[in-house]
Amino acid sequence: MSWFDVLNATLFMYPALMAVYWTIAAGYYYFFIEGKLQEPEFARMNMADVPMVSIMIPCYNEADNLDDAIPYLLKLKYPKFELIFINDGSKDATGEIIDRWAQKDNRIVALHQENAGKASALNHGLTVAKGKYVGCIDGDAVLDYHAVDYMVQALESNPQYGAVTGNPRVRNRSTILGCLQTSEFSSIIGLIKRAQSVMGTIFTVSGVCCLFKAEAMQKIGGWSTNMITEDIDVSWKLQTAGYNIVYEPRALCWTLMPETISGLFKQRLRWAQGGAETILKYFPVVWRFKNRRLWPMYLEYFVTAIWAYALIAVLCINTYLQITQGTFDVSAFRVLMTVLFFSFFWQYMFSLYIDSRYEKGLFRYSLYCIWYPYVYWLLNMLTLVFGIPKAIFRNKSKLAVWTSPDRGV
Repeated sequence: MSWFDVLNATLFMYPALMAVYWTIAAGYYYFFIEGKLQEPEFARMNMADVPMVSIMIPCYNEADNLDDAIPYLLKLKYPKFELIFINDGSKDATGEIIDRWAQKDNRIVALHQENAGKASALNHGLTVAKGKYVGCIDGDAVLDYHAVDYMVQALESNPQYGAVTGNPRVRNRSTILGCLQTSEFSSIIGLIKRAQSVMGTIFTVSGVCCLFKAEAMQKIGGWSTNMITEDIDVSWKLQTAGYNIVYEPRALCWTLMPETISGLFKQRLRWAQGGAETILKYFPVVWRFKNRRLWPMYLEYFVTAIWAYALIAVLCINTYLQITQGTFDVSAFRVLMTVLFFSFFWQYMFSLYIDSRYEKGLFRYSLYCIWYPYVYWLLNMLTLVFGIPKAIFRNKSKLAVWTSPDRGV
């Protein structure tokens, strides 16, 4: 076997290796940590002892979603919270809607500012937040009624935790892409966050559903207004400051996701660009010995980035050799694909098993789950290849403002 054959096998098996690692590490987290979590008791506590929570909802052109989302938020079971809506220079009726709701319920605070981006809006909200904990959700998000209880319980359990990330679920499932992403949040994202939680580190909180210690956010200076993905940046900002982040799978949050191929690619390209920007930004500090717990996750990013570029190069070489010389070993490729299939199958079966604890009926998406890892790795490869150069050359002296998202069809 030549060195090129070994390289081929290594590149094709990298996703299989990661699937096995995520499944084993997530299994450890599920059985030995997640399975032992107790139910919160805030509803039975003296009101004076319940920590105040400020839930911030930055809004840009959310008029179509707010009248549906706000009633759900007002029904949260957590006994002591406020909702801070920040209108970030919307061009529709967002401002009027949040003002109207603020007049109806004294738990709602309406803020307005010129368009300056999501991070700027969150920093604005932080200046008026009364809570010990500050949450962040999107304007189209629908929180599970007990989600805040679970996230507060997580932060109260360990003084080292600076943030907790919830469990996003896909609301819109009317197309194949919507169903595929439903599978992704179970068979990929949930496993990855569980696996990372074993180490006490998370690559990123889910910006659609997360909760922070207000004291920690004040200490690090809030969100960075020049980063394309403020949620990835703030995760590393907190962790390099000495805090840990924990995943709370019981904190469900239903959100709209892209259901067109172009919308999905744009979203994932933005995520890839934001991840690369963050990795580059924290390169000088992450290698300090005090941040050694972040080294495995940091190295994993570089290995995956190298894998993406190398795989494209090898695929091009293999195609050329097959066309010109007919020398590509198809039988070896079949073996590699078989191993890859069974590693994904194991991953998908286990992920559906553990996530069915929180969302019933997930097995109806099993046909999509078994194929989604292939889509995930293909998207990962393409968006990394295009996103890393965009991250390197983007002018970071400018504010990272909003773009209109694709929220389904």
